[in-house]
Amino acid sequence: MTLTPTRGPDVRVRRLTTTLYGYSFLEDFILLYPVYALLFSDTGLSVWQISSLFALWSLTGVLLEVPSGAWADAVSRRLLLRLGPLLTAAGFALWVLFPSYGAFAAGFVLWGIGGALGSGALEALVYDELERLDAADRYAGIMGRARAAGLVAVMAAMGLAGPVFARGGHTAVGAASVLACLLTAAVALRFPEHRSPAAGHDSWAGALRAGLAEARADRSVRGALLLVPAVGAVWGALDEYTPLLVRGTGVADGTVPYLLLLIWAGATAGSLLAGEGDRLGTRGLAALLAGAGIALAAGAIDGSPRGLVLVAFAFGGFQAATVLADARLQRRIQDSGRATLTSVAGLGTELATVAVYGGYALIASGHAHSTAFAVFAVPYLATAALLLLGRRAGNAEPRP
Repeated sequence: MTLTPTRGPDVRVRRLTTTLYGYSFLEDFILLYPVYALLFSDTGLSVWQISSLFALWSLTGVLLEVPSGAWADAVSRRLLLRLGPLLTAAGFALWVLFPSYGAFAAGFVLWGIGGALGSGALEALVYDELERLDAADRYAGIMGRARAAGLVAVMAAMGLAGPVFARGGHTAVGAASVLACLLTAAVALRFPEHRSPAAGHDSWAGALRAGLAEARADRSVRGALLLVPAVGAVWGALDEYTPLLVRGTGVADGTVPYLLLLIWAGATAGSLLAGEGDRLGTRGLAALLAGAGIALAAGAIDGSPRGLVLVAFAFGGFQAATVLADARLQRRIQDSGRATLTSVAGLGTELATVAVYGGYALIASGHAHSTAFAVFAVPYLATAALLLLGRRAGNAEPRP
């Protein structure tokens, strides 16, 4: 008798991870990425106008972040992962078809909605599927490689943006970006999803109430929720200004995309090392944040292309710390409200990001971009100090 072999956990994990890596790559393979900040500037937009666009992008996420996470817990997470890239594609199409402040704003709103739909849903789907396969301990490493795939896509887009733009202008760059979004939505169809939507809840509102109740009841969950925006918000906002930081070193505009590759190579290395970093305790994470903050300040103040090497090291540290903060959160929450609470953390990140945009515009309006980058290294030193203080306070608590 011939027995048909069943697919073991390793095979199913491999299918999940390959789908995740493909999705992450295509989601960030956007040829508009390396040129849109310069496009806004060259169109005549001021620093305040550019910052207002970034703030609008984040505010859209603020309004939808938590409701979309609760929706992902109440319905299909895979469905939202398909819808998000389609809305982003529509936004990019507006940018290249009707280039103006109004079109840029509408595009950012659509992009913000698309990002909100996927935020929380992706992490929750991946963690739950890994937990079902007894592989949840591999989450940090897998998500680190997924983030690395996205960063490789960003670098590939940077390398291709110049030649594609030279041959077809904004239309070609925009068409390639729209196509990448459509392919991302198609890949989302391959994600497995074995959970029962709305388990124990009648609607997204019920999922939201259950998730928030868990955060209120568990101090460790609250701490993990706060750590995510503390780690990810500042450097996530600075990312949007890196082309202007690079231009400020005195290089030609044609050189900007290639120096950006250096910065994102550092971030990619940080993603790939996140799995190893999962062994770090609170003290190690604090040291990582402090070291990255010092590197960011020193590299920015240097003001030359050479200093961008330190900025690359800093972005690598921040990227690794972002993955580790997410992994700490996922380990502390229950699966029924996973997307909801991940979105709550995302909401905190979006709110902090808006504050960074405003602060950056205030500083950069009267000082060099390098000064603004150096100032925003301070929050990471403060977060590192708070982590150490919290660890000492926890160790000092009397044992029951």
